[in-house]
Amino acid sequence: MMLQTHLCELLEIDYPIVQAPIGSATCPELAAAVSNAGGLGHLAVTWRDREETRRVVQKTRELTDQPFAVNLVCDDATTTVDTDEHLEVVLEAGVDIVTLSFGEAAPYIDRVHEAGVLVSQTVGSAAEARKAVAAGVDVIVTQGFEAGGHVQSGVSTMALVPRVADAVGDAVPIVAAGGIADGRGIAAALTLGADGAWLGTRFVATEEARVHETYLRRLRESNETDTEYTCLFDKGWPGMPHRVLRNETLERWESAGRTPPGDRPGEDDIVARTDDGDGEPIERYAEALATPDVKGDIDDMALFAGQSVGLTDDIQPAESLLEELVVETRDAFEGLGRDD
Repeated sequence: MMLQTHLCELLEIDYPIVQAPIGSATCPELAAAVSNAGGLGHLAVTWRDREETRRVVQKTRELTDQPFAVNLVCDDATTTVDTDEHLEVVLEAGVDIVTLSFGEAAPYIDRVHEAGVLVSQTVGSAAEARKAVAAGVDVIVTQGFEAGGHVQSGVSTMALVPRVADAVGDAVPIVAAGGIADGRGIAAALTLGADGAWLGTRFVATEEARVHETYLRRLRESNETDTEYTCLFDKGWPGMPHRVLRNETLERWESAGRTPPGDRPGEDDIVARTDDGDGEPIERYAEALATPDVKGDIDDMALFAGQSVGLTDDIQPAESLLEELVVETRDAFEGLGRDD
């Protein structure tokens, strides 16, 4: 059974499966492994400086000759490099697709196209999707409320995808994100009108992802009721909602009456440090991701995860995961009597 969609044809990939830009957990090894296996690998570079951005793009290109994407967040409240300048670096480094989220794609579309590169925008409503298509984006990503990490929609994936599909029609491919972690979810997204699926939490739980072992353990042990949609971990990105695993930091805050920033319990606590404990401090309520080099109380940090975390039971190589997802998706369609 073939799994070719409009997205596969446009991006020149074998399968309609996208590894989400999972912040600092992304790395050349993960992105290249996904792309080499036939999906679309992804680098997140918003929190990397220009030099590091060039390095990771170049390294990824050395590891794969297949298409891969680079994501930029357009919200100035969190960017470490001006988006215009950062985009220039990304395009000069040589990428296949630029994905933009948490902001408007319109100011950057012409520059991306002039470089011969495709551009996508993440949306949270049908209205946003229509606006993005009118601005000239090549791909629409619909992020549902179930998603882990930072969330820009209050609508569930099940309701959002068909609404966007009806709004966009055949103008551009649609990629569904939020709550998808296996082939059943991918098949459901395609049935709802998407041309591909965007998986974040499931790819965090891979051998290549830059994730602390404590974070990985929590992902394996958690279920679908163990996440919280909140704005609690706001140091670094004020006011941006996100979904995380429940932990002691969150529970202490709830017990204190959900007090506002500045009055939260342990507001100035340093819970961890980077560079194996010798680097920058990470305060309680920071949005910093728990990478392998972080030392401290990892359980007290923001452990980003979507509601699909209950389907994440093991840690495996990204290539094996991609292959497993393809088989599961085919099986799901065959179980419905479809042969696409």
